[in-house]
Formats: sequence, C-alpha cells, structure tokens
Amino acid sequence: MKNHILPAIKLTALLLLLLTVVYPLAVWTVAQFAPNKGKGATIADNKNEYYVNIGQSFTADQYFHSRPSAVGYNAAVSGGSNKGPSNKEYIKEVQTRIDSFLIRNPMVQKAEIPVDMVTASGSGLDPHISVQGAKVQIKRIAEIRGLEEATLYKLVDGQVEKPRWGLLGPEKINVLKLNIALDAISLR
Repeated sequence: MKNHILPAIKLTALLLLLLTVVYPLAVWTVAQFAPNKGKGATIADNKNEYYVNIGQSFTADQYFHSRPSAVGYNAAVSGGSNKGPSNKEYIKEVQTRIDSFLIRNPMVQKAEIPVDMVTASGSGLDPHISVQGAKVQIKRIAEIRGLEEATLYKLVDGQVEKPRWGLLGPEKINVLKLNIALDAISLR
C-alpha cells in the first residue's frame, strides 16, 4: 500500500495543476480571440445592452412575447422543468399559459397557438420563438402600436433565422432582436 501512496499524491497534484490552472488558462486564451473576447454575444438598443443568446422576459403587450422559462430567465440556474406530459402539475401549468395567451391575444384560437409559446425550452433560456409564434402575436401588437399588420409581417419575415447550413433545426426568430427592430420602426 505504501508503494501506491506517493504515485497517487503525485498524480493528484498533477491533475490539480492541469485542471485548475492549465486548462482554464488555455480556454481563457482561446476565448480572447473570439468576438467580444469570450464574454458572450451582446446587442444594444438605445438604453441597454443585452445578451443575444439568453432568453429575455417580454411580457408587455406592445412587444412580442418570449417563450416561457422554467427558470425565470436566470442563466445562473439554467434547466428545464423536467416534467413530462403525464404530470398533472405540468398540464395545469401549460393550461394556465394557454389561458393567459388567449386573454392577451383574444383574436387567436386555441388551436392556432404554437407549442413553443406555452412550453419552456430544455434550458429555460431559449432566446428564440418559432416563426408562427411571432405571427400569432401580430394582431395584438398592430392594434396596440397602431401599425399596419403588413408592416409587422414584413418585420417578422426579415428577422427569420434560417436553419444552420440549410438543414439543422427549424426556422426561428430571436425575440430580443425582433423587439429591438419593432421599437426602431415604431419610433420613426
């Protein structure tokens, strides 16, 4: 047993040095060559700077609403609800979201509500909604902001992000970018 203690201590010290100093330093060095020096992708409007790839809470009726978050849009506690479709509490929560959506969008039928508007993403921080998720909100926003629906349809179509390399994932819209563009056309 004594023959194994010294090698074990050496291996522990080596791994401690490698995993707590060398590896983090290497990752930090590579990040310095990334856009924004590894601090994340940001976008600024007239007043604030936001992280583009972290979902934001938009609940005011004059904005496109975000996908619900199971973690309150808090990146420090990222995670899904981990509840399945057979969980009664989850079904009740989704029904509450549906009811809330229909109250805020009375011209929309229940069958027209895209699933992403009433269910949280796996991380709880998805910054995107489906194209249909944006389009079902257009009537509400046009009415509140006094804009033509056709103008908002063009705005939404201009914000569509295509699948990566034309095949990975669905078309989607970053809600933050869409709402910043919405404010820009409303302030003209």
